[in-house]
Amino acid sequence: MKIVLLIILIVSSLLSSNIIMPMYTFKADGAVTDIVYKDSKLYASTSEGVVNIFDANSHKIIQTISVAKIKNFMGDKINAKIYSVDVLGKKILLLSQGLRGYRELSIYENNKLTKIISVSDKLSIAKAKFIDKNNVILALLSNDIISYNIYEKKENWIVQASQSKFSNFALNEDKSKIVVADESGELKIFSTTDAKLLKVLKGQNLDNVFDVDFKNNIIATAGQDRRAVIYKLKLNSAYYKTSHFLIYSVGLSPDATLAAFASDEKNNITVFKINTQQSVGVYGGNKMTLTKIVFISQNSFFVVSDDRVINFYKIR
Repeated sequence: MKIVLLIILIVSSLLSSNIIMPMYTFKADGAVTDIVYKDSKLYASTSEGVVNIFDANSHKIIQTISVAKIKNFMGDKINAKIYSVDVLGKKILLLSQGLRGYRELSIYENNKLTKIISVSDKLSIAKAKFIDKNNVILALLSNDIISYNIYEKKENWIVQASQSKFSNFALNEDKSKIVVADESGELKIFSTTDAKLLKVLKGQNLDNVFDVDFKNNIIATAGQDRRAVIYKLKLNSAYYKTSHFLIYSVGLSPDATLAAFASDEKNNITVFKINTQQSVGVYGGNKMTLTKIVFISQNSFFVVSDDRVINFYKIR
């Protein structure tokens, strides 16, 4: 019996030694909800009503943007959670919590925060990202997808992706296409110009898709059915990798030759080659459920969990 226990301990130790730990970490002012990397700066939105901007070289916060507090149902002032952040040129897009479950959309530019959509518009927005300097994409909890002109303050178009509850979306590199994921497990690809439905992807994820990424005509998903699916649009083919735990997050490298996904209950990340499905490493050190994996180069990526810690990894 002692020999068996010793073997288990040795094997466990060997497996642990193969897990690659973060090179360094950032600590935000609250639980991180979204991150964007641009020009050596990391923008992190938080549940505490602030966006922290980090210098990626010094690993220090160089600026903090705050949104106004809101009142809860008891009348107490609380921090307004910021759900998503995006950057285009010198503009920073913030989607934040409003009253009665509605959301507010603001743009920060020239040290000024300007509200674009307010509680009075009565929109339950789940996610917002730039299309270009004039337009943004909004996804509502109802799975309505809206192209919105931020200067004219009007909808360019609106389409309901499906009757299922919205989960997530991703834009391709030139932002001409959007892939929308929801509880059904199906993916819908629309043109951002006119909302034309370009493609439906189904049969791989059988349940809610938590996360999705879209690069170089490759789409990757993270599913409640414990499947990380890879769709190769040009080849009209797909496959999936399985986990013993729910897969909450996925990310693609810039050229989409590598994919990373949350691969076990210990919040480790597995990175693999898309063409061969061969694993190139397992990355650990995350204490809470993973929510976002963002590659910033072909061999490095950030990982966000339900925590204020942001981990940075290098692929060996």
